[in-house]
Amino acid sequence: MAKEQKAVVSRDVEDASVDLDRVIASVESVIFGKRRVIEYLLIALLADGHVLIEDVPGVGKTMLGRALARSLELDFKRIQFTPDLLPSDLTGSMIFNQKSGDFYFKPGPVFASVVLADEINRTSPRTQSALLEAMEERQVTVDGVPHELQVPFFVIATQNSIEHQGTYPLPEAQLDRFLLKIRVGYPSDSEEIAILESQQIRHPIEDVQSVISPDRIRKLRDLVRNIHITPSIRRYVVRIVNETRSHPDVLVGCSPRGSLGLARASQAAALIARRDYVVPDDVQEMAPIVLGHRLFLLAESQLSGVSSRRVIDDIISRLPVPTE
Repeated sequence: MAKEQKAVVSRDVEDASVDLDRVIASVESVIFGKRRVIEYLLIALLADGHVLIEDVPGVGKTMLGRALARSLELDFKRIQFTPDLLPSDLTGSMIFNQKSGDFYFKPGPVFASVVLADEINRTSPRTQSALLEAMEERQVTVDGVPHELQVPFFVIATQNSIEHQGTYPLPEAQLDRFLLKIRVGYPSDSEEIAILESQQIRHPIEDVQSVISPDRIRKLRDLVRNIHITPSIRRYVVRIVNETRSHPDVLVGCSPRGSLGLARASQAAALIARRDYVVPDDVQEMAPIVLGHRLFLLAESQLSGVSSRRVIDDIISRLPVPTE
């Protein structure tokens, strides 16, 4: 019976791989040379998480979100975060109907399946915090009334990595809501030439069509939760997170949400790799982008050039790797 169940899972993984390859190919028709970045977005989406992209302007962060939403047949909304943006500009507000004499709720742009929060650190912490309930509980509360968001609900937030004037650092609670923090990076010379050629007449985003349905995404999410993760790898995940709490360069380590995020991201990474089980390599690759933004380093360590990536690499290098 166990062998039969494993065979069924394997067939499901193979079918999922075909669908995910179609999504990746669709997004790659717009975003050249960034397959792993696209896979990271899919990992976050399949793990029911959100992504923070920190990079310089113009590398395709917004277009990446648009192409992914089109490929998945999902509603897409882009919110430009500015200093004067109010929480109600995100969540929506109650509007008075003069004809009926009643108030009705007008949803804001957060009521979409894929929400691009562009330059999220340019608005005030008060407005940033309006996303907290949405990102964690998949609902927003206006005047005491909860309103459920769409399923799936996926936030892609961007922030400029080089410009800090007029910005507000993301609060710790906000950072902790993002499953992954990644960079896009510059294209190679050949990829940049391909970008110029592809946009000479029209933008390739106009030709992107949906390749899988939202219902299929929900089924793939269920499949991720059933990706096998052994007790030894669970202990490996927990040991990595525990080490962040006692590392000499760390002021505040990761919470149990970091452990949950690392385990779930590793399961999604295994599915992307066409496996129905997690291996230590999945955990090791996901750890820096799942845990890095959840660490708060000592001031003297930062001045010495220590980074979150360096801390996590150090932890991984010292821990024994599960061999089960």
